[in-house]
Amino acid sequence: MESKEVAKQIADLLSSKKASEVVMIDIAEKSSFADYFVNATAGNERQLGAISEDVADKFAELGIEPKNRDGRPDTGWILVDGGDVVVNLFTEETRNRYTLERIWNDCEMILVD
Repeated sequence: MESKEVAKQIADLLSSKKASEVVMIDIAEKSSFADYFVNATAGNERQLGAISEDVADKFAELGIEPKNRDGRPDTGWILVDGGDVVVNLFTEETRNRYTLERIWNDCEMILVD
């Protein structure tokens, strides 16, 4: 499966789980480590943890073993590295602090929700 389709399926999952501000960022031309970021905001720490589990399950369903999982709900950020697709899950406060969309603003962004 192409990385864009994997990113889209992850983004759709995040939207269905009531994450907000779901965005796919095509970083393939600017990055050697991945093709897409999928970023989303969870309403609280509990939702952040639950959604990260759902993302890991979706990767497994797609036959992708996540390379790494980093962060914890109490830090306001969790990363799930699916290789070509890296998922960043944030609380609103943490997302506003890191502003990944601003850092990658020269890449194509696809707003999902």
